[in-house]
Amino acid sequence: MTVYRNDIRNVAIIAHVDHGKTTVVDELLKQSETLDSHVKLQERAMDSNALEKERGITILAKNTAVSYKGTRINIMDTPGHADFGGEVERIMKMVDGVVLVVDAYEGTMPQTRFVLKKALEQHLIPIVVVNKIDKPSARPKEVVDEVLELFIELGADDDQLDFPVIYASAINGTSSMSDDPSEQEHTMNPVFDTILEHIPAPVDNSEKPLQFQVSLLDYNDYVGRIGIGRVFRGKIKVGDSVTLSKLDGSTKNFRVTKLFGFFGLQRLEIEEAKAGDLIAISGMEDIFVGETVTPTDAIEPLPILHIDEPTLQMTFLVNNSPFAGREGKWVTARKVEERLEAELQTDVSLRVDPTNSPDRWRVSGRGELHLAILIETMRREGYELQVSRPEVIEREIDGIKSEPFERVQIDTPEEYQGSIIQALSERKGEMLDMISTGNGQMRLIFSVPARGLIGFSTEFLSMTRGYGIMNHTFDKYLPAIPTKIGGRLHGALVSMDTGKATTYAIMSIEERGMVFVNPGTEVYEGMIVGENARDNDLTVNITRAKQMTNVRSATKDQTAVIKRPKVLTLEESLEFMANDEYLEVTPKSIRLRKQILNKNERERAQKRAKKAE
Repeated sequence: MTVYRNDIRNVAIIAHVDHGKTTVVDELLKQSETLDSHVKLQERAMDSNALEKERGITILAKNTAVSYKGTRINIMDTPGHADFGGEVERIMKMVDGVVLVVDAYEGTMPQTRFVLKKALEQHLIPIVVVNKIDKPSARPKEVVDEVLELFIELGADDDQLDFPVIYASAINGTSSMSDDPSEQEHTMNPVFDTILEHIPAPVDNSEKPLQFQVSLLDYNDYVGRIGIGRVFRGKIKVGDSVTLSKLDGSTKNFRVTKLFGFFGLQRLEIEEAKAGDLIAISGMEDIFVGETVTPTDAIEPLPILHIDEPTLQMTFLVNNSPFAGREGKWVTARKVEERLEAELQTDVSLRVDPTNSPDRWRVSGRGELHLAILIETMRREGYELQVSRPEVIEREIDGIKSEPFERVQIDTPEEYQGSIIQALSERKGEMLDMISTGNGQMRLIFSVPARGLIGFSTEFLSMTRGYGIMNHTFDKYLPAIPTKIGGRLHGALVSMDTGKATTYAIMSIEERGMVFVNPGTEVYEGMIVGENARDNDLTVNITRAKQMTNVRSATKDQTAVIKRPKVLTLEESLEFMANDEYLEVTPKSIRLRKQILNKNERERAQKRAKKAE
């Protein structure tokens, strides 16, 4: 007879980005019997990383636990962005059910599909929370129908299709079982009660030999590497001598020096854990995701966790621009390499491969955002580096060269749909569906090669004047399209000189295209200072100063007025970059530059490349 641990539940909160997962977790923390009354919980408390707070997104999966009616509910807050999908996949192994949060207006989105597919593959029991029910534009009935359709489309079984639905406004701390906003109650108890009723309790097989699998990694300067995971079987105590079954099939013995449990926002030291508990373990330096801890006399490793492979790669290299070393604290190849290796300690979706040069590395990730977050984190820590344009990773599948395709969902006013369809068709996109969502709004769904989307966001925002919303997520590998796709339509304005940009020079350059630098910005030869209105690169003198003469006229010297330059963000710079360019990133600056700085050498290299073709 199977025995269950009714004092515990393990759930993950999953959703598309910005549908309110982290806010739901905040409210569950606030309204449970977990936090002391004097603890003031800040908004989106689970997003502890500075970049998460700024961008309003969850990057790293995190776990907490709350107490409700004497039951401990372990909650995993997961990222919504597909770029951080590696985090989501591993969490599904740690839990017995999921709380799927869906926006009451937006409905099912690309990442809703992605995270739900992962949950259904693990045969987890779902609960649906329709959030933001207080929005005037909320359409809860239609959204529940959309969710049901998505479940059927993804092959959910009968138990999974019989999901309970709770309607909530997490930001107001209200919920109810009714889709009528006027019936919202100021409590999250319907969510708690539904979790206790519908999410299965873990099996209590504590008497059997230990099996603990690592699903997440953390690092602490005091105790070193920390493996976070679930005890699937047996018991584990501080001081136990255990065996770690490595990914390569080898084994290592070690002693458990510390165990941690999770409660509220704290990680607390514990002496013992048993089947069903989510814990963190320290005492072994080279513990990795997917490895199993067992007793030395009963080595039975669990199946290795599958993690989707990276789809995008870039070259990271030491900064060698004329301004190298001016602004960064860490600038040498050794320091950059150490930092990339440190990132591998916790990010299992990342790959770092050496090249034939000691000062450059091939860094592969799950998408532009994944790599952009790494670059932004490094520059904030004081690193200087350069990166190349992102490229998709092609694979050989059944002897056929294949490339990654993305599922793209666009919500746009009707008037822009024609130009969007044309632009994505030129990038070899195939339209899968077109739905009118009312009020003159359209929803377009495409399958597009991932390389066709590199650099498309900026063009898309201009095309829809900022009214369009685009979401995309990796779908699958398909046979590669042999033609060139996407790429920049316009050339660059390249500085011919080193010095400071002047208002006088910018005024004369403005008619040639869009300028990226403000007057007074230091520039160097070969640095990109703007976008040409035509498709070719143009070398310009942006440091030219006005000739001073002692002749003055009453009207000639009116105050010079220039357009406000468009200063590119990190993501915009990555999108703008062409194959023969680098992005120089320092703690204070982001500069686009040509790989070959000198104009004559650049032209010679272009001629050689054309001959080689």
